[in-house]
Amino acid sequence: MADETASQLAPSPSPLTPSPGICTAPVDFLEYWKTGARELTTYRGHSHGVWSVAFAPDGLTLASGGVDRLVRLWDIETGRLLRSLRGHTADIRSVVFTPDGQTLASASEDRTIRLWNPTTGESKKLLFTRYDHNVVSLSLSPDGLMLARGSHNKDIKIWEVTTGTELMTLLGKDQYDHNWSVCVAFSPDGIHLASGMDIGKIKLWEVLPSGEEKILHNGHWKQHEDDTSETRGYFVEDDGGFQKPMSYWIGAMTFTPDAKLLITGSRDQTIKLFDMPHMAEQRTLKGHTAWVRALAVTADSKVLISAGDDATIRFWDLSNGRCFRTIKAHTAAIRGITLSPDGMKLASASWDRTVKLWEGGTEAQE
Repeated sequence: MADETASQLAPSPSPLTPSPGICTAPVDFLEYWKTGARELTTYRGHSHGVWSVAFAPDGLTLASGGVDRLVRLWDIETGRLLRSLRGHTADIRSVVFTPDGQTLASASEDRTIRLWNPTTGESKKLLFTRYDHNVVSLSLSPDGLMLARGSHNKDIKIWEVTTGTELMTLLGKDQYDHNWSVCVAFSPDGIHLASGMDIGKIKLWEVLPSGEEKILHNGHWKQHEDDTSETRGYFVEDDGGFQKPMSYWIGAMTFTPDAKLLITGSRDQTIKLFDMPHMAEQRTLKGHTAWVRALAVTADSKVLISAGDDATIRFWDLSNGRCFRTIKAHTAAIRGITLSPDGMKLASASWDRTVKLWEGGTEAQE
């Protein structure tokens, strides 16, 4: 039996326990975002729609990428454009910083991933494979060592960030399944990877050591009478669109930091919550009136923030699934959102060519 006296004398450190010398109380993010949500800054500079936005780990810089093929770095306080990174030749769909802030990864429809030095702006590595297609989603393992990509292809590739070495290719058990793995998300422990498909199905993979598909879940997908591979939608190169749109396409996915839930957003305008690790569907959140494109969860796993093509940002209480705040934030579709490292600010990237910065809580008195 454990010595209770000893455990009382030496409490284990809580992740929310502040470091010595820093006077901060743990934030209840549900209370924080219920109290308020104000626009702080609008970053203007992109000449076309913005697909993705990411905070640097120090919370001082924002990176954004979009249709104008440039990764732009912004000073958060002043709103000033620090630099533009050139190299991609098509839409930049995803940008993400490594936890140490030394590398910025960008994924593009030019079929490549670039690794940049965000301080100097130099391109450090170019990741691509010979038979690759548009890269549309990136996810870093929590330790920042592995980078996974989702694309207009059925496989998922994982690279080692430091060397740029391709580590593994994840391929499903069904060799006849040619649906695209368009969305990827590492679990908080880095052991599993979730992927979302263009037809709305979801897979859970064990990354190391096996690289195996563990669970296949129908997710948002629904069977229809006429739903054959021929009618499900096929790509038309000439106009870069689909002959028939896939109604359940996964637009975003994320895990809650406590690893209890996997959350997905879809073209069917819904958000679904799945209990981990068995991926049992818990509930469906309805409120968006168009494709759900971006998801973020606060560090205490209490608040889900979603955004989509209906140009709104919605805040959900994960304990009951209720939407407690809706911001009509932009004048066009919102394609990316991200929380600052301290969780006190939110950035949103929109098709209206702007990136906006928000904060919650009570308004500071002058």
